Amino acid sequence: MIEALRRIGTACLVVLAILLASCAKEASGPRLIIETANGEVELTVEIADTSEEQQQGLMNRKELAPNAGMVFVHNTPTESSFWMKNTLIPLSLAVWGKGGTIAAILDMEPCTTDSCEIYAPGVPWVGALEVNQGFFQEHGVKVGDQVRLVD
Repeated sequence: MIEALRRIGTACLVVLAILLASCAKEASGPRLIIETANGEVELTVEIADTSEEQQQGLMNRKELAPNAGMVFVHNTPTESSFWMKNTLIPLSLAVWGKGGTIAAILDMEPCTTDSCEIYAPGVPWVGALEVNQGFFQEHGVKVGDQVRLVD
């Protein structure tokens, strides 16, 4: 009986180790690091790199993990605007230029009607990051900070 319990315990440990490794792999996706005056801020990000993913953005999501975000990347500078149509959570947006320097930060409000506000960063940008509203303020992220993507 004791030997059987030891085998079951060992099997449970193996299964637990496999599950933990699987979770670690999922969490080790793309990361974005922001270099602030107070040190580095790291987020796990989804990269919206197709036009369909960029149009969908964070629409219809009820929550976003505290240290997570969505990144939009363009090969050439754009002055595209953002809107919050069918976006259910308040978001903050940071955009950066080719050198990775944050050029603008905006707060954006949820919108479920047909006439949603358009949020224009007012500067050309090649990358944008959407996070939970207030994230940048809470972590001391400011215009002029540096951004880099890490796989």
